[in-house]
Amino acid sequence: MGCFECCIKCLGGVPYASLVATILCFSGVALFCGCGHVALTGTVSILEQHFSTTASDHALLSEVIQLMQYVIYGIASFFFLYGIILLAEGFYTTSAVKELHGEFKTTACGRCISGMFVFLTYVLGVAWLGVFGFSAVPVFMFYNIWSTCEVIKSLQTNMTVPGDQICVDIRQYGIIPWNAVPGKACGPILENICNTNEFYMSYHLFIVACAGAGATVIALLIYMMATTYNYAVLKFKSREDCCTKF
Repeated sequence: MGCFECCIKCLGGVPYASLVATILCFSGVALFCGCGHVALTGTVSILEQHFSTTASDHALLSEVIQLMQYVIYGIASFFFLYGIILLAEGFYTTSAVKELHGEFKTTACGRCISGMFVFLTYVLGVAWLGVFGFSAVPVFMFYNIWSTCEVIKSLQTNMTVPGDQICVDIRQYGIIPWNAVPGKACGPILENICNTNEFYMSYHLFIVACAGAGATVIALLIYMMATTYNYAVLKFKSREDCCTKF
């Protein structure tokens, strides 16, 4: 066998769907974890400086955000390992069903492990749908604040209604208690908040984090299709001659 034929044979054993899903998963998790961590830190700073000057009023929120940041570390580590394992499993099943390395062999244990990855990937896919929805909440909150600031700017330009009458009350979102002081920002104060680097960075980082969560969901969907297809073919291959492109 020549070098060219050997390369073609090796490329034939690459699980391209799993490879694309792994790259997309790593990218999505990296964006979600990295941007989400920094955005949460900026959010706490904005709340402390402008909406809740008393530390006891947002103590619970600070603890929850700190816990979420620790969870982010765990998510990044877990998905780095899980992505590599799924890619390796993709290489195994693709090579097995294509009989690239000699006579086809499969065991009940191997099929059981493949089935376990199918189930676990489905569970993680459903969980990440929830994470994706949850990551859209801060984007919605920051968008409301930003759009209110744009309204204030347009009113000042048109000289119609005084901007001091337009406010944003963070307490209505439930992230700080109703007795938090000041709890809201109006007019020029709110506009100054929107012009700070912390607000600008946190807003856009939350958007990127949400996009990263969406990319991870897509990656897990690709994993679902690839692992399910490979598992079905692997099980069927023990009785019939078949092949897979995944």
